[in-house]
Amino acid sequence: MKDIELYSRLLGIKRPWYVKDVLYGEDPERIDVYLEHNPGILLPCPVCDKYSPVYDHMEEREWQHLNTCHVSTFIHARLPRIECKDHGVKCIISEWSEPGSDMTIAFESHLISLEEECNIQGVFRLTDISWDRCWGVMERAVQRGLIRKGKHIPEYIGVDEKSFSKGHKYETLVCDIRKGTVEYVEDGRKQESLEKYFDRFNEEEREGIKAVTMDMWDPYIAATKEKVPEAEKKIVFDKFHVMRMIGEAVDKVRKKENKELMENDQQCLKGTKYLWLYSYENMPKHRREEFKVLKKLDLKVSRAWAIKENLRNLWNYTRKKWALKFFKKWYFWATHSKLGPIIKVAKTIKKRLDNTLTYLDHHITNALSESINGKIEKVKRMACGYRNRNHYRTAIYFHCGGLDLFPKGKTKLMGTQHVGATHSKS
Repeated sequence: MKDIELYSRLLGIKRPWYVKDVLYGEDPERIDVYLEHNPGILLPCPVCDKYSPVYDHMEEREWQHLNTCHVSTFIHARLPRIECKDHGVKCIISEWSEPGSDMTIAFESHLISLEEECNIQGVFRLTDISWDRCWGVMERAVQRGLIRKGKHIPEYIGVDEKSFSKGHKYETLVCDIRKGTVEYVEDGRKQESLEKYFDRFNEEEREGIKAVTMDMWDPYIAATKEKVPEAEKKIVFDKFHVMRMIGEAVDKVRKKENKELMENDQQCLKGTKYLWLYSYENMPKHRREEFKVLKKLDLKVSRAWAIKENLRNLWNYTRKKWALKFFKKWYFWATHSKLGPIIKVAKTIKKRLDNTLTYLDHHITNALSESINGKIEKVKRMACGYRNRNHYRTAIYFHCGGLDLFPKGKTKLMGTQHVGATHSKS
């Protein structure tokens, strides 16, 4: 089989395009494949899709393709310009590459697959493609995915924050709770940061929001109440955030008590930090006996832990009336415990109780948002952090946006919309 016929079959070349020449030898590290089209053809206008005659040709361009036996392979062609009756002279869109790309669809898709598995530096080392070109592939993939996704507001939204770098720099994340995808990323964690997301939709579209789960961050609450109709019934304070607050209070009690015990040469609380943060069912089996012994010592932290664990029952009720009755008893216990951190958190929960109990209406949490946060943190570690906020947002959308990233026809040079579909002049 001759090299021209071989590459015609490998690249999926169809009429009116054909492989004119294949060059290898002058540079042993590259193969150059030259394409031309048959004369006297009609090609579709990139604006209206009407078939028109060829007017002239652009200068020769080069696209990098998948390697041949580990040798870099490049496609060369002069793209025709057609003369459309309605839109004048227009250059056709290359059907083997995306507009603005210097790579074929197959090669760009290969890089996207690699970028899904490792960071840009890893792709650079594996392919010997420059950092800028690798990053350009990711940016185009995200732009492509966002366009395909279109404008859609989820029924159940999770709002969270993610640190960008040291120095209290944050990004606001809006997630689709049902799909587990990032829908929007914006600088800061101010009220306007979240309002910018809601402003993308009209009031009728925002009425379709059934619930928004978040922590008790006042700017997010204010933004939701300002932009979402009947927000008071739709805001759900995340139960894991509430339990994290009470867990931090328990740890403060432990720290203070441990300091007092250490002054009296008692070290029973040394190394027990995480024991008091566990729920009993999640506690490691090999430490349960140790925990039972500690509970018998009548420690302040033991009482704090019991108050924390009892609060979990609040979300087990099916009716708000019974949940409210339970909370009143729990609140009396917590506020009469003489444990400062516990009392403070109990009063905070009471102040926000209405939107804590909306969980019983919607049964949603920010657990998926927290999972996404973990994935983003992994992406940050792989990249050794991000200096550029735009790059950071692009990486979040790429890995967590649930986007359709790949260009069409990724298995063939020409793809399913090959040029062989064009008409010959009669």
